[in-house]
Amino acid sequence: MARFDEILVGQVAELEHVVTEKDLARFVELSGDDNRLHVDPTYAARTSFKKPVAHGMLGVSFISTIIGTRLPGDGALWFAQNLEFLLPVRVGDTLTVRAEVLRKIDRMQVIELQTDIFNQHRQKVTTGVAKVKVVEFEEEATIEIEAPRPVALVVGGSGGIGSAVCRHLAAAGFDVAVHYFTQVANAEVVMRDVEAAGQKAVMVAADIRNETAVANMAHYVQRHLGNITVLVNCTTAPMAAIRWEDVQWKDFEAHLQTALQGAFHVVRHVTPQMEVASYGKIIHISAQLIEAPMGNLLPFITAKAALDGFSHALAIELSPKGIRVNMIAPGMTDTAQLAEVPERIRLMAAARVPLRRIAKPDDVAGVVAFLASHQSDYLTGETIRVNGGQVMS
Repeated sequence: MARFDEILVGQVAELEHVVTEKDLARFVELSGDDNRLHVDPTYAARTSFKKPVAHGMLGVSFISTIIGTRLPGDGALWFAQNLEFLLPVRVGDTLTVRAEVLRKIDRMQVIELQTDIFNQHRQKVTTGVAKVKVVEFEEEATIEIEAPRPVALVVGGSGGIGSAVCRHLAAAGFDVAVHYFTQVANAEVVMRDVEAAGQKAVMVAADIRNETAVANMAHYVQRHLGNITVLVNCTTAPMAAIRWEDVQWKDFEAHLQTALQGAFHVVRHVTPQMEVASYGKIIHISAQLIEAPMGNLLPFITAKAALDGFSHALAIELSPKGIRVNMIAPGMTDTAQLAEVPERIRLMAAARVPLRRIAKPDDVAGVVAFLASHQSDYLTGETIRVNGGQVMS
């Protein structure tokens, strides 16, 4: 929680939430408000709204989330609020809830917040002003400061390499945040595996191309597991083969948004947690294809090369803060990405590897575990090849 004297006028906190049928059902169960305008499509169709409208206070409940967990956070006492409901909200709408500090009342240790809720069209649906008392607490003096518990955020943790990374880090004593975008079932399995290894685990969904979603993800992990000490980025856009004659700039954009823009957002919002202890590890999964390109993969290879440049420059920027940045460049790896590759091609690729096989996710995850450990503390800006000897210096 921020102390009263640390809160600044103009300070902002935001979160996003997609309204679902489950949200409405849970709100009805909790509040008892089963007004047919909210729950009965047939009834709603005969009104001017034409479709069911979500409860106004359902959206407002996320103002409580911002106040109670972000601005100011733990200990906040929300004692006054005025509200105006401007537009209806429906299932499927993406709400952006925003709070901004308007003024501070020093003698009462109270802050006034402008609270607004927008839909996915940036239309303001709810507005008002909140008053919140900042209740501070005294921390007990401690003789010793314990080392931070190791916490890893694995971006793309539901994928083939990412899931193996989560399991290896759990075996090494890390609590693990399993990030996923759409593969919720895979993420649930990985989370259970981490817990079975005796470690804490959470699942967190985010589109890493969306900075607000990434900020929410980093905050969620910090709140439930503690400060992130290791960030592993395993995400990649689908590796579709496209001939030069057919490639479009939008194909490059799709890969750059995931590989570079996504990496930027995640690093930007995770490194402040690492700076608290002046220590952290960032590990990006690159690709052997940068050094040994194949045809028809121009957007993929370009984006991975951009990620390499970003990582090298980032290592220089973050080294004074005790944060190491390294990369792993796997060769062809046996994951779902290869599902569409004919067996004949895979066998031919394996035959070109001195070790006579393609990589397994565990091969890559083992190197990640090393880079995440204190044994690699004097490494930064390095790329470790995991390719069975196919490319050598």
